[in-house]
Amino acid sequence: MTTALILSLTAGTVSAKPHLRDVAEIDDTILAVGIADEIRKNCPDISARVFQAYRIVTGLKTTARNLGYSDEEIDAYRKSDAEKARLKREGNSYLAQQGVKAGDPASYCAAGRDEIKKGGQIGALLRMN
Repeated sequence: MTTALILSLTAGTVSAKPHLRDVAEIDDTILAVGIADEIRKNCPDISARVFQAYRIVTGLKTTARNLGYSDEEIDAYRKSDAEKARLKREGNSYLAQQGVKAGDPASYCAAGRDEIKKGGQIGALLRMN
């Protein structure tokens, strides 16, 4: 009986899911969406590919479910003020590394054009007006 208890406790520990912030596929994509949103809000020459962003965000929920996360776990991560603040800090840091200066639309536009040219996750969410 003791062995069964130990095995059940160990199995629970091994199968524990990481926090969604630690699932790169989820967290990195949410970060990219946030960065693209900041660029489009601060650059009058760039707008969002809204349907693309919606498709990606909807797909993330499906991906998280397929990884075994419940709707409650997904919503807790998505609505967490602490996670939003963390992602905002990471996004601002990334933008600063790209030469973006708060309050300077030209710097956001330059970063946005570079992201579009690179064709990565962020650029795929943006388009020139």
